Amino acid sequence: MDLGVLRDKIDDIDKEMIRLFEERMRVSEQVARYKIECGKEVYDPERERNKIERARNMATTPFNARGVETLFNQLMAISRVRQYELVAENRREDFGFDEITQNYADARVVFQGVEGAYGHQATLGYFGDQVDCYHVATFEDVMKEVQNRHADYGVLPVENTSTGIITDVYDLMHLYDNYIVGEYVVKVEHALLGLRGADIRQIRTVYSHPQGLMQCSRFLDTKPEWEQVSLQNTAVSARKVLLEQDVTQAAIASPAAAAYYQLSVLEDHISDNENNSTRFIIIRNRKEYVKGADGISISFELTNAHETGSLYHILGFIIFNSLNMTKIESRPIQGEKWRYRFFIDFDGNLGEAHVRDALKGIEQETINFKILGNYIQVE
Repeated sequence: MDLGVLRDKIDDIDKEMIRLFEERMRVSEQVARYKIECGKEVYDPERERNKIERARNMATTPFNARGVETLFNQLMAISRVRQYELVAENRREDFGFDEITQNYADARVVFQGVEGAYGHQATLGYFGDQVDCYHVATFEDVMKEVQNRHADYGVLPVENTSTGIITDVYDLMHLYDNYIVGEYVVKVEHALLGLRGADIRQIRTVYSHPQGLMQCSRFLDTKPEWEQVSLQNTAVSARKVLLEQDVTQAAIASPAAAAYYQLSVLEDHISDNENNSTRFIIIRNRKEYVKGADGISISFELTNAHETGSLYHILGFIIFNSLNMTKIESRPIQGEKWRYRFFIDFDGNLGEAHVRDALKGIEQETINFKILGNYIQVE
């Protein structure tokens, strides 16, 4: 047959498929209205599995059976998206979050590390130089202080442009009932700090946070005789050099830490990446977001993690609601072999209907779902 004739035949089939698809969607909407009246859940995984299996068995070849399975998975996913939209129209879901006008007057803020650390810089940068702030030793201590409401806000690092996500903070965000209400980016400017009057040729030991050492690896590789010692914070390292008054010791920390602890900059701009920055989140023990919030973070686990396309189907709720996903990360779930928790960031505001539709769909079809926060993003 002529190719043009074959293409015309495909066009005719496609038109019929579109007609049938729209008819199917109209019936699906009727199903949704029935479920709304009866209080039934939209998602019925057992029925969908049975239906897909029956559809596979109708195919005449193994290849077509796989194609039918993919096609029906998509049809059902699209149908569920529309049903969730209809449910949302009848029952507005706010997920317990309140829209507020941000006010930091008299706020008490906690950060990890000590004064002069990048966390301290982020705190002052976000809340202002006059903020009432204090430090604690660990990331989890920040979480506890905020959850117990000893502090109104907490400041935690979540990502560095050179070394990636800070995994401990991701895990803690799921475990504690705190929520992201803002973010702040600090440019990381690592320098080698020593006692005033010290000479770089005298240095034998260098202290820093593990990531500080990692982010200056090229510089440190030129000093193989130096002992590298990890401490919990860059500013703690600077303070140790000051307190011990040993000219053979140095710290990798910021120029701001040098000024705070009255140390000398023995070598500046030692980062592997001059465009190195760390993103900090601002957390609060209340479900709040400001009107202009444009970024949402969520976490969840898959109910059927080992089934083909399970994550893809969840991401479909973001795709079908025309939302822009900006990040996806996974973390192993402690004590559960080969199971993972997913963390996703996407653009949106909880006041928008299509955002709520996407979140409702993801919530219904995952386990341990949590909205981590809705906040104004920083580029």
